[in-house]
Amino acid sequence: MEAYKIIIIGGGAGGGTSAQFARKTNRRADVTVFEKGLYPQYSKCGLPYTISGVIPSVDHLIEFNEEWFKKEKINLLLDTTVERINIDEHVVIAKRNKDEVEASFNRLILATGAEPFIPPIKNIMGKDGVINGAYTLRTIDDAKGIINTMKKSRSATIIGAGLIGLETAEALVKKGLKVCIVEALPRILANTVDEDISSVIAEEVNKHLRVYTNHIATEVNKEDDTIKHVVIKNKETNEEQVIPTDILIIAAGCKPEVSLAKQIGCRLGETGGIMVNERSETTVDGVYAVGDCTEYKDLITGAPILIGLGSIVVRQGIAAGVNAAGGSYTLPAGVLYTRTSRFFDLEVAAVGPTASTLERYNVSFVNGRFKGSSLPDYYPGGEPVIIKVGADEESGRLLYAQGVGCNAAQRINVYASAILKGMSVHEMKRLETAYAPPVAPTLDPLTLASDVCSMKLKRKR
Repeated sequence: MEAYKIIIIGGGAGGGTSAQFARKTNRRADVTVFEKGLYPQYSKCGLPYTISGVIPSVDHLIEFNEEWFKKEKINLLLDTTVERINIDEHVVIAKRNKDEVEASFNRLILATGAEPFIPPIKNIMGKDGVINGAYTLRTIDDAKGIINTMKKSRSATIIGAGLIGLETAEALVKKGLKVCIVEALPRILANTVDEDISSVIAEEVNKHLRVYTNHIATEVNKEDDTIKHVVIKNKETNEEQVIPTDILIIAAGCKPEVSLAKQIGCRLGETGGIMVNERSETTVDGVYAVGDCTEYKDLITGAPILIGLGSIVVRQGIAAGVNAAGGSYTLPAGVLYTRTSRFFDLEVAAVGPTASTLERYNVSFVNGRFKGSSLPDYYPGGEPVIIKVGADEESGRLLYAQGVGCNAAQRINVYASAILKGMSVHEMKRLETAYAPPVAPTLDPLTLASDVCSMKLKRKR
C-alpha cells in the first residue's frame, strides 16, 4: 500500500476512530491527529454520569490515552488548533503554544464536531463565553465546571428537554439539587419519540423535578458574578416567572463546526453539515469528514440528517480511516438513528423517524402500540414495557419503532435489524422470540405491537 500522509482534524470519537482504522488498514501510513482540546479520545456520552458520580472521575472517560496513540505510531498533537488549510498545496497550518505548526498531507479527515447552540438569553454571555455558573455539556472541562459549581448550589435550571438535558437533570437530582427544565417545544423528547410515548416518560420525570414545556428562558439575573435567577416566559400567554437558580445548564442542541470545511470548498447540505457519501468522502477530492460536523441521508425518508450519535460517528470514522488509508469500506445507504437512554429508572429507545417527521415528508403510515410485561403475568417480578411501531400504509414495510420500559433498547435493536432489511410488519408479528417464565413472555411485546399494527393495516384495506 502507498505510504499516505493522513491528517485528521479533531481527536474525538470520529477522529480517533479514523486514526485507528487508518493505522489498521495501512501500516506504512503517516497518521497525525490535531486536537484543540487537552484530552485524548474520550466518551462525551459519559459526561452526565461523571456529574452524578456513577462514573467516579472524568479520567475514566478517556478511552485511548496518549501512550496508546504513541504505541500505535499515531502522532497526537493536543492543545493544537488548526487555523487554516491550504488545499492547493495540501498543507495544514495550526497553532500550538503560540507556535505555528505546518504539516503536509495527501489525505485529510475533518472531525471538527459541533458547537453548542446558545439561545438568545439576556445576560447569558460574558467576555469569554457564557457567564460563570452557566454551562454547556460537550467537554470534560464543562463537566468539571459543573461538578465544582454544583457543590455550592441548591437549585439548577436546564434549558432543553432532549436526551442530554434529561440525563443531566437526573445527575443533578441525584446530587440533591432542586431541578427544573425549560423546554421551548410543547413536550419533552419531541425529536426522539411520539407524543403518546413522550407523555408516558413525562409522567415519570415530573415525579422528580419540574418541567416547563412551551416556555423559553429570556433573561439571567446575577449578583456578584453569580447566577441568582432565570426568567422564563410562557410562549402562549407571554406570562413570565422568575426561577431561583444557582447553576444553569444549556442543552438546547448543537450546530456543526464547518468553518474549515467552508474554507476549502466542501459542500454543505440543507442542515448546514458537511455533505458526505457512503465512503465518508466530501465533495473535495481526498478530503473526508466524520461525526457531528456532517450530514447523511435518513434511510426511511431519504432526507438529510445531522449526525449526532456516537454509534454512527464511530462507523463513519471506520469508513474514513479505511478509505483514506487506501482500503475500501462503505456505509449503509442511510442511517436508522437508533437511539436510547435511561433516566429515573426509565429505559427509553427508538429507531427511525418520529410520526411527526414522517408526516412532514408526506409518508402515509399506520402505527400500533402494545403495553405488556417483561415476564408472563403469572410470574413475579415482571416490569412494564410499552412498544409502538409504525409501518408504511401501502406495503406494510416497517418505518419506525419506539419503546419504554424493561429492555426497551434490545427490543428496538431487533426492530433496527428488521428495518435495515426491509421487513414488513406482517413478517415481524410472526417472529419467534425466546420464551421461559423467568426470562421472557410467550409472545414478546415487540411482536404483539407489530400484530396490532398489522391488524390496523388490514382493516384500512
